[in-house]
Amino acid sequence: MSPTSSPSAACSWYGFPLRVRYQETDSMKVVFHGNYITWFEVGRTEWIRALGLSYRELEARGLMLPVVDLQVAFKRPALYDDVIMVYTRLEQRSPLRMTFASVVCRVGEAEADRTAQQGWHAEPIGERLVEGATTLAWLNSNWRPVRIEREAKDIWTLLESVTHD
Repeated sequence: MSPTSSPSAACSWYGFPLRVRYQETDSMKVVFHGNYITWFEVGRTEWIRALGLSYRELEARGLMLPVVDLQVAFKRPALYDDVIMVYTRLEQRSPLRMTFASVVCRVGEAEADRTAQQGWHAEPIGERLVEGATTLAWLNSNWRPVRIEREAKDIWTLLESVTHD
């Protein structure tokens, strides 16, 4: 397996654009806080896809990645119809766990298009709204911890090549 587009050491954030939908907001047109967690998941999924993998492929290989820890810091609210970028970076990895950093930024439409085409970035671009981190554990289909470097050496090698140190 080879990544379709791998980040350089200088560009380790992957940006994915979204537009805030009406159903994601409350009566004040402010994004409900739980939606940021979903956006973190979207960011991780697209980060993995940008490396040439998919969650579907991981699950077909009997690997699961449940979230075991979550941290979120709210800075400013996203509003209905805002264009946002969800930035994701692999912060830490071990044979048993991975920790991803996530940043949600408000951007203009032109900036979102340009940023999305670029994919990998040195730093998140736009007005920072939310920052956070999620830690996931490697499990097999029986919900038992696995050491990814033994279970899937190719995935471990790929993760080693993109870890932000």
